[in-house]
Amino acid sequence: MDENFQEELFTGIIKFTPPLYKQRYQFIKDLVGKYKPKKVADLGCADCTLLWMLKFCSCIEVLAGLDICASVMKEKMHRLSPLPGDYLQPSERSLTVTLHHGSVAHKDPCMLGFDLVTCIELIEHLEQSELKKFPEVVFGFMSPSIVVISTPNSEFNPLLPGVTLFRHPDHKFEWNRAQFQSWALETARHYDYSVEFTGVGHPPTGMENVGFCTQIGVFVRKYPQASESAQSEKPTKAAYKTVFKAVYPSLKDEKYLQNAVVSEVIFTAQIIKQSLLDHLVSEHEEHNDDPTERKSKFQPSMNCFSEDLGKLIVEKSMEPFVNGNVVYIPLKTIFSFPKVNRLCGTFEKLCKLIAGKLTLSSDGSAVMFNAEHENEEN
Repeated sequence: MDENFQEELFTGIIKFTPPLYKQRYQFIKDLVGKYKPKKVADLGCADCTLLWMLKFCSCIEVLAGLDICASVMKEKMHRLSPLPGDYLQPSERSLTVTLHHGSVAHKDPCMLGFDLVTCIELIEHLEQSELKKFPEVVFGFMSPSIVVISTPNSEFNPLLPGVTLFRHPDHKFEWNRAQFQSWALETARHYDYSVEFTGVGHPPTGMENVGFCTQIGVFVRKYPQASESAQSEKPTKAAYKTVFKAVYPSLKDEKYLQNAVVSEVIFTAQIIKQSLLDHLVSEHEEHNDDPTERKSKFQPSMNCFSEDLGKLIVEKSMEPFVNGNVVYIPLKTIFSFPKVNRLCGTFEKLCKLIAGKLTLSSDGSAVMFNAEHENEEN
């Protein structure tokens, strides 16, 4: 739930640096960095700020948000859409972001299979009946590997100017550390999780006895996910309404991979071609060679290629050459470049991806470029 505005009001004299909400989000980012989850769901995602931050984590392939208030999500959900740069340079990983409108007291199969579920400043907004159903939905039904729950620590409230009962008018309760830990330990025991307690928002010097401003429980499932027979008991009826979905361009999609490979092959070939033509001009000027002879062994210039790569090309007889007004650049030469190699994986894949996209020699072993333009310049 989004309480950023209220926090700025009630912290008064106690100023958290960075702001408390940023510390909570950073805690989640650090946890993602440690455990490298592929699928993350944020329950009570509000304005989607945490989801927006997590979309930049390279390990995450699926992000989902759930909130009871659709209008709050819709205000900011455009931030989760791919940018033009994402299409120009697709990521090597896939990423799908989905937002759902619904209650954490209801079960929906779209929330199954997640590695990490976050509930940041959520539970204190739940009615008693919702709070009672919450553990069964999150720990019993969703059953992720890790659950993170943060909630206000009421023991800190006397230090916050202007707070008389609760920190936010929508809060239904605020627990002290003993109350939260009692609830968390019982929940963990019932659903076979372990739980560790920590928090963010350090108290002022000399008042450490009140604990963190925000208390956090990190729950880790003790055993592997339920067997297939138990999975089959999960209901299949949808309870949430999907309000947003974005699928990011990815090199795992062959369409984007092909575009990236063709672009990289052209870029690499152009560098090789220019180096070859520069070498021919230099050779002609130094030795007064017959300019009509257009065939030469390729010797890469050091500003374009590493010495090792130059040796590799020569040793494997993969020299580009000029014949007439055509420059021939062997595909094996291009494939030896690290980025092309990484994108394609195999030489056969390279050949498949550029088929029909570039002009090749009759035997398909080299890319052909017209050298006339460069000749005119020289």
